[in-house]
Amino acid sequence: MSALGLKIIDSAVETANAWINEVDTRTGWDHKQRAYRLLRQVLHVVRDHLSVDEAAQLGAQMPVLIRGIYYEGWNPSKTPVTVRGADDFIALVQAAFETDPLGDAPEAIRAVIAVLDDHISKGEMEDVKQTFTTKIRTLF
Repeated sequence: MSALGLKIIDSAVETANAWINEVDTRTGWDHKQRAYRLLRQVLHVVRDHLSVDEAAQLGAQMPVLIRGIYYEGWNPSKTPVTVRGADDFIALVQAAFETDPLGDAPEAIRAVIAVLDDHISKGEMEDVKQTFTTKIRTLF
C-alpha cells in the first residue's frame, strides 16, 4: 500500500522531489527549500518568455507536480515577456531571492537548465533555448 493511498500521487511526489534534489545537488546548497524556489523561479522566467504554444509544449514534457509548479500563477494573456539580456534574466530570477541573494546566479540558473536538459527532450530544449538571445543562452 502506498503512503497516501494512491500510487500515482506517491510517484508524482517522488518525481518532484527527485527534480528538486537534482537542483540542490547541482547547486551544492544542501537546502531543498531554496532549491525549490530556484527551480520554480527559473521555470516561471522561462515560461513567461515563451509563446503560449511553446510554453505548453515545454510543460507537456514535465512530470505532473513539476508541471503544476511551472503553470502556477501563469497568465498567458501577459506573455511572452521579452527578456533581452542576461542581466535582465538574472534579475527576474533574483526577484525570488531578495532577502537571500543567490550569490553566483548564473551558476544557479545553469543548474536548473541542466536538470531540464536531463529530463526534457533535446529537440524541445533546443526550441526553448532558441527563443532567447545569444546573451541569455550563455546562461544555459
